[in-house]
Amino acid sequence: MDNPGTSCDVSVIVPARNEQDCLADCLRTLTAQQGVSYEIIVVDDHSTDATETIAASFPVRVIKADPLPRGWSGKCNAAWSGARIAKGNWLLFTDADTKHEPESIATGLREARESDAGLVSYSPKQEVQRFAERALMPVIFAELAATYRPKDVCDPKSPVAAANGQYLLIRREVYDAIGGHASVAGAILEDVELARRVKQAGYKLRFRTADVVRTRMYRSFTQMWEGWTKNLALLFPHPRRLAFKGLLEFGVFVGCAAFAIVNWASRAIGPALIATVPLVAFLIPFETRIRRAHFDWLSSALAIFGLPLFAVLLLNSDRSHRRGLVRWKGREYGAAAGAPER
Repeated sequence: MDNPGTSCDVSVIVPARNEQDCLADCLRTLTAQQGVSYEIIVVDDHSTDATETIAASFPVRVIKADPLPRGWSGKCNAAWSGARIAKGNWLLFTDADTKHEPESIATGLREARESDAGLVSYSPKQEVQRFAERALMPVIFAELAATYRPKDVCDPKSPVAAANGQYLLIRREVYDAIGGHASVAGAILEDVELARRVKQAGYKLRFRTADVVRTRMYRSFTQMWEGWTKNLALLFPHPRRLAFKGLLEFGVFVGCAAFAIVNWASRAIGPALIATVPLVAFLIPFETRIRRAHFDWLSSALAIFGLPLFAVLLLNSDRSHRRGLVRWKGREYGAAAGAPER
């Protein structure tokens, strides 16, 4: 790791707001990177916990985010604050809840150079623990994989653009050319908006799932509810339609499973088979779809029970955005403009 202030290959920028529970693990892995010259800038986004103290205990540069301007999202403001002082030829924006393998930065930089990409983004390996996480997260990421197919994102001829802000590596000159985070200042999904601008400007995107970075996005049901309420209606073009589809799928599963169990228990072989055949015909393609999200076998098996929760979250997200107000980390955002309300 280079000394702060000297030029380097990559400037790693970590926006952090009330991240005392995970920041130490993140910085422990970032300060152990190999095969590349880099600096680390932690931007304390006006935290009210021990975030700044934890960051200062590592050999990184710690700064305060600028006062939040009207019309800016907190994360965009923090990322912009860090980018303005960064010295690297590339900027890696990564979240405080990530953990990186020792070759994480070098892998992204090598892929960017080999593919001549202006932006490389990895979807991290998701760590899940509680039942709700295990059931819900594979459903969401399977739908994301279908909506933002990596082969389409990476195809310059396709209009599909996406990135994951948990690992977003962008060439400095590309970042400056599109106006950086200032150009997406009010966006709640700033990563997707940045990727869209990069692609529209004629630069190549690289986007895929990668094991060099891991994350546990939410550590409580409350965080998960608030986080996905903020994002889901923006990630999917028809949230109500998708919610209905999820509820219908779950209804088919419950109905067929209940009918099959009752008839197998009563040894009514014919009716039991009538219910079992469509149940299997539903579960096989469903699990095939879920496996594309790259979760462990237990989470993939439990994903069927995530369908109703996914549907409820989609509807809640759609309702919140239609009302023009979403909340995240103690801040309120007007969804129509993506701007802080207060």
